[in-house]
Amino acid sequence: MTADRDAQLKAAQMARQQGRIDDALARLARLQTLYPRFSRLYQEQGHCHVGLGDAASAIAALQDAVRLNPTLPASWDMLEQLYRLTGVPAQAAAAAQTLAHLRNLPPQVVVANSLHADGDLKEAENVIRDYLDCDADNIGAARLLARILSDGGRLDEAEALLDAVLARAPDYHAARLDYALVLLQSQKPLPARQQAEHLLAQDPDHRDYLKQYAAACVALGDYEPVITVYDRLLSPGGPVLPAAEIADLRYWRAHALKITGRYEEALADYHAALAAKLDYGVAWFGLANLKTYRFSDADIMRMRAALQKHDLQDMDRIYLGFALGKALEDRGEYEPSWRSYALGNALRKRTSTYNPEGAEACATHLKQVFTAEFFAQRRDWGLAAPSPVPIFVVGLPRSGSTLIEQILASHSSVEGTQELTEIERYAAELFGRDPACYLPVDLAAALRITPEAARRLARRYLDDTHTYRREGRAMFVDKMPNNFWHIGLIHLLMPNAIIVDVRREPMASGFSNFKQLFGGSNQMFSYDLVDIGRHYRTYLDAMGHWDRVLPGRVLHIQYEDLVQDLDGQVRRLLAHCGLPYEAGCLAYHATQRSVRTPSSEQVRRPIDPQGTVQWQNFAPWMSPLRDALGDALTRYRA
Repeated sequence: MTADRDAQLKAAQMARQQGRIDDALARLARLQTLYPRFSRLYQEQGHCHVGLGDAASAIAALQDAVRLNPTLPASWDMLEQLYRLTGVPAQAAAAAQTLAHLRNLPPQVVVANSLHADGDLKEAENVIRDYLDCDADNIGAARLLARILSDGGRLDEAEALLDAVLARAPDYHAARLDYALVLLQSQKPLPARQQAEHLLAQDPDHRDYLKQYAAACVALGDYEPVITVYDRLLSPGGPVLPAAEIADLRYWRAHALKITGRYEEALADYHAALAAKLDYGVAWFGLANLKTYRFSDADIMRMRAALQKHDLQDMDRIYLGFALGKALEDRGEYEPSWRSYALGNALRKRTSTYNPEGAEACATHLKQVFTAEFFAQRRDWGLAAPSPVPIFVVGLPRSGSTLIEQILASHSSVEGTQELTEIERYAAELFGRDPACYLPVDLAAALRITPEAARRLARRYLDDTHTYRREGRAMFVDKMPNNFWHIGLIHLLMPNAIIVDVRREPMASGFSNFKQLFGGSNQMFSYDLVDIGRHYRTYLDAMGHWDRVLPGRVLHIQYEDLVQDLDGQVRRLLAHCGLPYEAGCLAYHATQRSVRTPSSEQVRRPIDPQGTVQWQNFAPWMSPLRDALGDALTRYRA
């Protein structure tokens, strides 16, 4: 891909050098549609416009180049000359100053920075490592290497490198900010927040430090401080902000308000984000994700107009597809609603690496490793009496797990947390992880776990999740649906932990997944009807295996039964958890707590029975799902 990109740039450069500037610009325009963040194509556009004598267009192109990649000496050189030519000496002086700074840096560092900015990570790493071989004490170069490693997903290496940099230069604030970000990406939000607090102690009003602190608070599920931070960042007495930054801040403030249950304020901020940036897809999707918001005719017209824009970013188009689908569904316009959902899903699937065969192979492999004999031989392993006791709520997304968590968190002995990632992280450490479907690749490594290692990992789990527990209750909920893959590991570590599987009728489950745009990469199966059907079957196969080798270990709750008989199913759930009945669990919608999932507004209201049949409005277009499900349509009941 990079070779093709560079070849296209070279062809455009040759066309310019041969005097075919219109041809060069046409080639660059095509390249821009494929690689909109490739800085050197904008630098080449600048060259072309200079050749045409169009100073204004040259400046605009070169500004795009240095915005994406501040380490392009040729762009800064041209900008200095163009600014002087067009009579803006202050900007010319600033460009000259930046150019002088770049010329004072080691050339290898400039080259590595430039390669890094364009996403050429391997080449950038090679250049900066060669340089560090000659100048190992250059902490700026070491920081750059850490950033390259981080962007390549090698977070452990980046963390270790930044830790060493800060040991040598504790006042290197830029490196500490990078360190906080790497910790956050490594799912270590508490130390990430501590690093942000350290930075804020040096400069309480630094906007990047405030944003990093807010991001760490979000990861910790601590939303009240986040709202305060965004208030500060949006303060009228602060700097004049570009519209894009206002939109971002308003969106994130709205998200925090939504999670803490402040619906009307969240609504106002989503609209404020859209006032700043009309085609801001994620804000439209935020409104749709409130689930209870009803779009006006004007809203729908604005979304449709935004979707017609040729320069709309792909992610904005995806968000708008899902948001418009929800708006039209609420109005009973099911065919255009389906087309909008299908558009969003098709675009999102382009970025998906999901491999249904990989998931099916993982299910087969876990059956081969986690046998009844495996557990019989390890009967007394793990931490027999974890304190507090975790309640793992598993299943497929959009099947009612947030509702179960809210019911449990309404009990005086249970604390709700969020979708915790610790078990998934431990599984990746033990078994590796397939980058295509984010599932374990070497489950046989479970055979090498020792009793001491199992107990140590169980204690680590309790320590790591302590961050998310604030109320000191006897039990807490870990509501990560994907932990259905890891029930064998959970049982090995904590044989007395409680496990609840929430299951939904497969057509309703499939449609609910198809109409939901998920954050991150964990639910990439959900953007294709056939993939959804196959994944549901794989989930049933895995759960059936756990029931066979660990009979009675998992309580299965059928969502439709919960809708029909809330009291009976709540009693059954509490009995499985060893908890006395409390009537407050039936009034779960009155429980005040932060809820981070797409169901956050729904669980603040009584159950709506219509949720079990909504999919039928879209039945004419769902035959691929029905065919892929096969006999799962009848065997889904545990």
